[in-house]
Amino acid sequence: MGSLPDPGELTHPPPQSFDDFQRQTSLMTSCTLLWKELTDHFSSLEQDLIRKSDALKEKFDALNNETELTLNALDTRESSISKSMSIVFETLEKTTKMSVDSGDEVPEVDNSEGLFMKLTSYCRKMAAKPFWIFVTSRKKELELFRSELPKALSGCVDPPRFVLEAISEVFPVASSNSSSYDLGWACVLLLESLIPVMVDPVLGKERMLVTPSIKGKAEEIAETWKKSLEERGGIENVKTPDVHTFLQHLVTFGIVKSEDVDLYRKLVVASAWRKQMPKLAVSLGLGDKMPDMIEELIGRGQQVDAVHFTYEVGLVNKFPPVPLLRAFLKDAKKAATSILEDPNNSGRAAFMAAKKEQSAIRAVLKCIEEYKLEAEFPPEHLKKRLEQLEKAKIEKKKPSSPAAKRTRASTGGPMPPAKAGRSTNAYVSSFPSPPTYIHTQYPTAVPAYPTVYGNRSPSYATYSPEAPPPTIVGSYPVSPVSFPGYAGYSNGMAPAYQQAYY
Repeated sequence: MGSLPDPGELTHPPPQSFDDFQRQTSLMTSCTLLWKELTDHFSSLEQDLIRKSDALKEKFDALNNETELTLNALDTRESSISKSMSIVFETLEKTTKMSVDSGDEVPEVDNSEGLFMKLTSYCRKMAAKPFWIFVTSRKKELELFRSELPKALSGCVDPPRFVLEAISEVFPVASSNSSSYDLGWACVLLLESLIPVMVDPVLGKERMLVTPSIKGKAEEIAETWKKSLEERGGIENVKTPDVHTFLQHLVTFGIVKSEDVDLYRKLVVASAWRKQMPKLAVSLGLGDKMPDMIEELIGRGQQVDAVHFTYEVGLVNKFPPVPLLRAFLKDAKKAATSILEDPNNSGRAAFMAAKKEQSAIRAVLKCIEEYKLEAEFPPEHLKKRLEQLEKAKIEKKKPSSPAAKRTRASTGGPMPPAKAGRSTNAYVSSFPSPPTYIHTQYPTAVPAYPTVYGNRSPSYATYSPEAPPPTIVGSYPVSPVSFPGYAGYSNGMAPAYQQAYY
């Protein structure tokens, strides 16, 4: 007989618990979030693809436009070659004919027209050496040369070759038989004047008319100059005119090299005080390095030069000029004060300090005038200070009054200067003052010391104002000793003065 079921026992499986329900809910939530994350990810990828596609399309359009412009420029240059060549050939034929017709005539130089004719005569004959001698001997006519040289060089058969031959006396390395002292100005002048002559008559500065052979020669000259830097002791020991000539040479012939940019930067900073340096720096491709160069100039105390560079590249807002000029004046004042306090330079300290301050004030006034900074930096105070310094300088140069002259007690005649420094040709000895000599009157049988040993003391035993001067046997090259009774005038020897050293 079977057992009966327990009424409390469940015959069906138990329902799902609440924990299982929560697990299912969490799983659904995770799936929903994952789906949303994937959807966002794919949407982001789609947006990135769209943006990249648009950017590529813009670049493609820009490249198409640039290619079209380049092709048009090439077509223009190609079509202009025949026209430019015809103009050049006509000019060359005309120049050659005028060179032949001119003969050996050398016009006189009495005015600007005569100067131009003289320059043209040399250029037409391609007489580079006489042309160089003529230009370097007339530095006072520099401004006249600036206006006449480009026109004269246009009469050359080959202007670039002519200029390179002319400056070869001193650049890249001075020849042994030439005096290269301060002739950089002439080299820079000729190289600057050559630029308008070499421009294409149709395209202008977009194309320079330089033959490959001349350009190659210009590059060789530049390399020779760079190699000579080591022989001269580096950039620090190279003269500024040489640096200016080299940089102008690069710009004129268009042979700037990107691998030499650091060298160009160092050269420009070292010669930043030159007026043309800011423009040369831009032409050398240093525009992106200008902020660092300006900061370096400020750190070196060359605030005025920094102002010129800021205006050249348009960085006035980043480097305001007025604070720089005020800092420059402050530094100059400190330098002048240090000169006055220098015990080793007490003789000319006041003069040198005033000169230092005057130079600084003039440089700042010129800068204010050039860049129209009067509203921000009124120059009246500086002008007044400059007048005070000039007035003090003039007063120091005034001669003393005649009443203040010292006179000789015995004869009433004028005494020599109380100090050697009052005479422009006075001898200033660097030796200590001589000891006081006690002269004893010897008998006449005892002869005086022979002058060959340098005895500069007069013989008191035989001295007479009417006696003739003793015969000088020899001399000893030491400082003459002045005696109170004679003052170097009655010792029978002419006083040997020399220029005083300070």
